Amino acid sequence: MKSRIAISVVVLMAAAAFAADTTATQTEAQKSFATVKSLAGEWEGTVTVPEAPKMSGGKMHLSLRVTSRGNVLVHEFQEAGTPLDATKYDHPVTMLYLDGDQLTLIHYCDAGNRPRMTGKMTPDGKTVEFELKDISGSTEMHMHHSVFTIIDADHHTEDWTFMMGEKPIHAHFDLTRTK
Repeated sequence: MKSRIAISVVVLMAAAAFAADTTATQTEAQKSFATVKSLAGEWEGTVTVPEAPKMSGGKMHLSLRVTSRGNVLVHEFQEAGTPLDATKYDHPVTMLYLDGDQLTLIHYCDAGNRPRMTGKMTPDGKTVEFELKDISGSTEMHMHHSVFTIIDADHHTEDWTFMMGEKPIHAHFDLTRTK
């Protein structure tokens, strides 16, 4: 009986050491992806658009869900209280995933294009910033940059920069978890 207990303890210690070693050897992209996946859930908040004050103050709903066996985070924005009818309302979808050693974001934009961005986490582990890599479709109007900042488990912000020609339009979303 004592030998079974001793073997069980050794197995548990080895498993714990392996798990700790796996965490220590995660790439920066894997750590960044784990950070954004921690946002999975339902969120609501307001948007502020300094360049277009009439667009500010609107209530937004955000759904973030992990899918494809944990390999993709689906990000869906819509104006709060509107039906899921993409023919009448904006409903951009963004996919975040690991592409080799790079955290990648593809934004399926209401402007009809698909900007691809690559992300990196700040040293404090609370912010992931995405820079434009390339675009499929028209480049005249497109999402160009995004930043996800985790305040705590139930509060995060997102900053998105949309380019209208050469003019940047900044949208700041202050979001609180509802589920």
